[in-house]
Amino acid sequence: MTLDHVHDQAEVSEDVARFSGLAAQRLERASEGEFPEIRAWRRAYSAMGLKPTQYRCAAEALLRRFRKDGSLPRIHPLVDLCNAVSMASATPIAVFDRDRISGDLTVRQAVGSETYLTFGGDTEHPDPDEVIFADAAGHAHARRWANRQSRLSAVSAETVRAIIVAESLHDTAEEDMDRLVTTLSNALSNAFETEPQTAFLLDPAAAFLQPSEAQ
Repeated sequence: MTLDHVHDQAEVSEDVARFSGLAAQRLERASEGEFPEIRAWRRAYSAMGLKPTQYRCAAEALLRRFRKDGSLPRIHPLVDLCNAVSMASATPIAVFDRDRISGDLTVRQAVGSETYLTFGGDTEHPDPDEVIFADAAGHAHARRWANRQSRLSAVSAETVRAIIVAESLHDTAEEDMDRLVTTLSNALSNAFETEPQTAFLLDPAAAFLQPSEAQ
């Protein structure tokens, strides 16, 4: 999904509270590690040879922090809204600044020469065969699939165009993703008064996310 006319003055407090409340209701019944959506990601990380409790998908990390602290820090209206929807759906949702991406964004295994900018300002190189989001310039915009995003394309006050990527692996993922896309699209339309564009559903046969057409 892509969104133009992004700005940092959008009012999302009501929606953030609503989606956070849905997440809180789920957490009252079970911990995040018991959610089928999260269990599917843990199986995937185990299959990649990673300890799932050391490298958590972004949705699990958000839910875990929310369960412990009762809230998440506010970052940017777009990020805050997507984080809240991510928690409510237990689905990783990544938000990238489109103008910080060179060419297509590709979900692939790393060669090892790609560069990844941490939020602390350090430059890392992904491990060979690690699943990353890479652009045409060799920048890794996310490491370990849905684990960590790069500071390079993080949404900021200067962001005006964004790519939003939601991913899920559990048994009812396809139908759940349809609902998530509709829910998130409506929330984004209300907050930013512009229609997001949904292009395609990523699957093993389509690993490219173009800045002008992405979901």
